Amino acid sequence: MTSWFGSRAGPRAWSSRRSRPATSDFRRLVTEASLDRDWLSARWRVAERMIDRRALLAALTLSVGAGGEVLAAPNLETVEVVTGRGRVRFQVEIAATLAQQKQGLMFRKSLAPDRGMLFTYKRPQPAAYWMKNTLIPLDIIYIAPNGTILSLVRNARPHDETPLPSGGMVLGVLEIAGGRAAQLGILPGDRVLHRIFPKA
Repeated sequence: MTSWFGSRAGPRAWSSRRSRPATSDFRRLVTEASLDRDWLSARWRVAERMIDRRALLAALTLSVGAGGEVLAAPNLETVEVVTGRGRVRFQVEIAATLAQQKQGLMFRKSLAPDRGMLFTYKRPQPAAYWMKNTLIPLDIIYIAPNGTILSLVRNARPHDETPLPSGGMVLGVLEIAGGRAAQLGILPGDRVLHRIFPKA
């Protein structure tokens, strides 16, 4: 068998093939390939726009409240509870305005074990919460002005409109997933650490 490098005719034959004029079939194939490439590029641009549009719609869906109002993405703050078993932390949304407090955790379908919502007041006051339009059970923790837990309601029932009173003056109310207080050993008298409460 003669190798390509050992054949005198090899390079000339290869060169002659390269120098042949393009046939109409070859030109047609090149044109079709170019059109295919343009078509794929156009499809890719459309797909990118569709992905961007879906992402935008998803973001808008998440940012619209039950009443149709647009809500800003929540800023999370850390709340720490000092229990007899140790310290536990929650990343919480802050409900400081009347509108935020009226909305609360209504219509939420889930709440992560380390998440919650802290309702804050400008001055101490009695409070009573209910579970209207609330889809998941919650532990409601009433916090006295000095930062200690005054009282708590365990596993408040979804949709129950019975008022659940604090039993005294509070400066904040922490809502967490139902059953978490028992799991973590959170009890009245435990201390809650957050910027709205005085430091020990």
